[in-house]
Amino acid sequence: MRLNRRRLLGSMAALGAAATLPATARAQDSIWDMFARDRVMRNIDTGANTAYANARVETIEPILSFDTAYNLSVAISRYEPFVAAGGWEQVPREVFGLKLGDSRRAVRTLKFRLMASGDMKPAERANDMFDEELDRAVRGFQVRHGLTADGQVGEATFYALSVPAHERLNQLRLNLARVEASAATLGDRYAVVNIPAATIEAVEGGQVSQRHTAVVGRIDRQTPILSSRIHQINFNPYWHVPKSIIQKDLIKYMNEDPEYLTKFRIRIYDGNGRELQPTQIDWSTNEAVNYMFRQEPGAENSMGHVKINFHNPHAVYLHDTPTKSLFAENARFHSSGCVRVDGVNQFVAWILRDNGGWDTEIVDGMFASNERLDVDVKAPVPIHTTYITAWANRQGTVSFRDDVYQFDAEGRVTFA
Repeated sequence: MRLNRRRLLGSMAALGAAATLPATARAQDSIWDMFARDRVMRNIDTGANTAYANARVETIEPILSFDTAYNLSVAISRYEPFVAAGGWEQVPREVFGLKLGDSRRAVRTLKFRLMASGDMKPAERANDMFDEELDRAVRGFQVRHGLTADGQVGEATFYALSVPAHERLNQLRLNLARVEASAATLGDRYAVVNIPAATIEAVEGGQVSQRHTAVVGRIDRQTPILSSRIHQINFNPYWHVPKSIIQKDLIKYMNEDPEYLTKFRIRIYDGNGRELQPTQIDWSTNEAVNYMFRQEPGAENSMGHVKINFHNPHAVYLHDTPTKSLFAENARFHSSGCVRVDGVNQFVAWILRDNGGWDTEIVDGMFASNERLDVDVKAPVPIHTTYITAWANRQGTVSFRDDVYQFDAEGRVTFA
């Protein structure tokens, strides 16, 4: 039976009071433990530890490339004998909640687990203090798994620690097949949306020119796997609300707040282009799906200041967003299939490179103006949305992401 976060956390909840053991243990700390913890806390630069962790995963190699395929092969060759020898031990629930300065037996267990996965230097012995070395190792583990590097063994970190080594090996093998299937089809310049990582790469000359955090489709409204070309940029666009969102979301919002459309500057039009008022619609029914809903350009527009178009049968696109806070989350699966782009001004300038005159400063000026403008891309940029949950870089660092859409569980290599 494959491990998943819901099953794991459900079993923890069933344990009741035992799941809160770290807090109980803290109450039993001696005064000497407190002195030791204070000494540790005073002398550690956690910011430097996070920077070290980030440096381990940094790479110019595109996730879809023969370089990444080679790096995955090397990682597999390391994991295979390790898994054959039994892999790492399952972490006990006592490591849940551990953080810098804690002192108890579970800390030693956590250290040996991170030694086994290469996040700490191997040693025959380990003490019970959550010290600087362990803080650096936990942050490194978190960055490798796409988690916020806070150095604490929270829910998401505990789940990632609990995935068995043989499942990680299977993940590496499956994703090697995916990367190899795609790498040969790519040109010199393209963009890649990696859905499980919720990231975007702008690739040029075999190297990543830009990398952006993204928000992608949630599990019940998935971002589709596709290949297309970015052909047009819409500055300060109108947002025409899709019928699916009208039916699933907008009607509900209007029943909760009759002023919702007014607050977010969304207008209603019938089939003849005549504007209607919200009071003219029966919100207790599905009548609203018969009309067109259009949000005006501006700061509250759901697409932000720009929409990035590419032909596809799913009516999805890339866009800006007014809810920038989502980019700071671990699990960025919130959209209805479209993809929101952090630092979108830089990405748009990169797309429009061959148009001439479109640097980041000019793009920012267009955003600030709220002026409606459509720009055709003179050299349409290939774009690929893909599903890679494991990869490695030339430094030997292996990264993993959750199988959010369960494509790994299904063993899917291709998605046509």
